[in-house]
Amino acid sequence: MSQRHIARAGVVLAAVGAAALFSPSLASAHVTAKVLGEAAAKGGYTKITYRVPNEDATAGTVKVEIKLPAEHPLTSVRTKPMPGWTSELTKVKLDEPVTSHGAEITEAYSTVVWTAVAPAKIAPGQFEEFELSVGALPEDVDSLVTPAIQSYENGKVVAWDQPTPDGGEEPERPAPEIALTAAVEGHGHGAAANAADGHDDHAAAASSTDDTARWLGGAGLVVGALGLGLGAGAVLRARRATAAAKAGE
Repeated sequence: MSQRHIARAGVVLAAVGAAALFSPSLASAHVTAKVLGEAAAKGGYTKITYRVPNEDATAGTVKVEIKLPAEHPLTSVRTKPMPGWTSELTKVKLDEPVTSHGAEITEAYSTVVWTAVAPAKIAPGQFEEFELSVGALPEDVDSLVTPAIQSYENGKVVAWDQPTPDGGEEPERPAPEIALTAAVEGHGHGAAANAADGHDDHAAAASSTDDTARWLGGAGLVVGALGLGLGAGAVLRARRATAAAKAGE
């Protein structure tokens, strides 16, 4: 084979490799869920950040739907306001009441939907992040799976709802999932209140220390001024005594 044919074959292989690498079916830009900062503890509350990339080269993403697990009902769900997007929360009545933190729960949140208000959208080559505050987290599982549905302005709908098996290969359309850590005593709304109280106590202590420092500083200035006055008086009396002695001579 001539060098020219070898070069052409190399170009073809490179093109095929690039096409496979950037093919939408093999893209790694999935809808994912992350817990940033403090870990999500079982039985507690956390903030989930959903990162939604646009995988279409010609159309924008205009709606994102998150499905919350009915088998692990979440009774507290809040969305963070996003400019250009509306949010809608839906509740459903549970088939059987569940007990959470000593209270009987008969309904829970089932879906969260963010919808773009034109001209807002996730344009091709861009991504957006949507945030949820949720709880109380389930105590009998090690992860929370929340399937997502991504809708485009051209009518295409992509469901990110395939479970990832333990130790197995990630599916083509994996459902967003967060890991849950062991329960922490005092974790949840009470912990947040305690943290706020601790902050107030610290602020009060800092204020008290600041006031003490100011008082000591003011006292120091007064003592210094008195010292200067006494010193000046002593010098003046000494001068007068010297002058009187010279006049007596």
